[in-house]
Amino acid sequence: MRRLPFGFLLLLFAFGCGDDDAPDADAGTTRDAGGRDAAMADASLPDGGSPPDAPLPFDAGPLREVSITSDITRVQPMTGIVLWEESWNGDAIKTSDAIALEYAYVQPSSIVTARDTYDWSGFDAFLDRIAGRGHQAVVRFYYVYPGEETAVPDYLKALPDYDETVGSTEGMRTVFPDWTHDELRRVHLQFYERFAARYDEDARIAFLQTGFGLWGEYHIYDGPRVIGETFPSEAFQAEFVRHLDAQFDTLHWSLSIDAAADEYSPFANDAALRALDFGLFDDSFMHEEHAGYNEASWNFFEHGTRYERSPHGGELSYYSDFDQEHALDAAGLYGRTYEELSARFHVSYMIGNDQPEHQTDARIREAGLANGYKFEVLSFRVGDAISVVEVRNFGVAPIYYDAFVAVNGVRSAQSLKGLLPGQVGVFTVAAGGDDPSLTIESERLVAGRRIEFRARL
Repeated sequence: MRRLPFGFLLLLFAFGCGDDDAPDADAGTTRDAGGRDAAMADASLPDGGSPPDAPLPFDAGPLREVSITSDITRVQPMTGIVLWEESWNGDAIKTSDAIALEYAYVQPSSIVTARDTYDWSGFDAFLDRIAGRGHQAVVRFYYVYPGEETAVPDYLKALPDYDETVGSTEGMRTVFPDWTHDELRRVHLQFYERFAARYDEDARIAFLQTGFGLWGEYHIYDGPRVIGETFPSEAFQAEFVRHLDAQFDTLHWSLSIDAAADEYSPFANDAALRALDFGLFDDSFMHEEHAGYNEASWNFFEHGTRYERSPHGGELSYYSDFDQEHALDAAGLYGRTYEELSARFHVSYMIGNDQPEHQTDARIREAGLANGYKFEVLSFRVGDAISVVEVRNFGVAPIYYDAFVAVNGVRSAQSLKGLLPGQVGVFTVAAGGDDPSLTIESERLVAGRRIEFRARL
């Protein structure tokens, strides 16, 4: 279970400097930007602005202001428009600075080769291909895909008392798992336990999506939905979600907003289940009637505070070809722009695999830059053995993994994780000197990626 250091005040942590006159703390404080300077809470703060002096809770000794100029030149890690791993390979967009994430549906049957027997080699190769392009993966495991057999492991299908249901979805023959079977429920829990043990700390994976039904999107809107048979019982759904919460300490996992449906989901009657730290994904973002069902589902899960601890994402609407063609139009679609809706729901990432057909690489990059976190260094003050750095998040969401202000490779004890949009953090680092180098570092990055920041000092 994840324990995140959120709050409007983050305590200072002690560090040893070897000098009795040195400060007794190294980390950071955070505060709402609006409480000190209303302009600093505005994401449109002009470059070159002069932020006010940051008050310190200790005497840091003489510090000098350091001039630094830096820009955010590419979509930041773990944010932006997402392309499928199997698509656009060989096209410039796939390795351009417009893309940081790649997505894939993955079949459990490709990994579970026999009872209690797992082969992760193909999955690792898939992650390596993505990481080799300097990207990270968004992954969703599924059992049901319209027009296909199930992705239930073959050994289980071979059991004489395992009985799948053949139905029709979107006019195609579609097969559904047998959720009455004890072994399917057992291996389903085991699968995620094994996955977490192997990949919880793996930087190649940014986010996990999970669920039941068609595409794992937590619904069977067309086809034989029988609770406890073709779709898990509410009791098992609740057991599974609690199981995920227990398994993952680091990797963030998300459920579809369709889990809000009270006719087949346990969340409506279980406040403790809703309180768990899972993110949300919306598979019809930007469609014409998004303000109806979709927004009600987002509201059900209290998205306005959930985003503070768990990531929000989704996929651009396939309700119509028109939606796909115009979802990222700079002028907007159905009376709102992608940037506006992303800010409203604090979106970190959005699957938009068809967008290279409809938008320029520059526009995809621009849309991706509207997602997730973005950091600005407001001041950088340095002494002989200490630096004080003031950072503002001018994005629409926090960063969900640890990242640290670093000077000359020495990191602040306090993470940037949890710095909310509009918040300012003051971070002290036990390093300084005449020629200080300022970076933001994280273990949750793949080779070739870095977290950038804006600065005009």
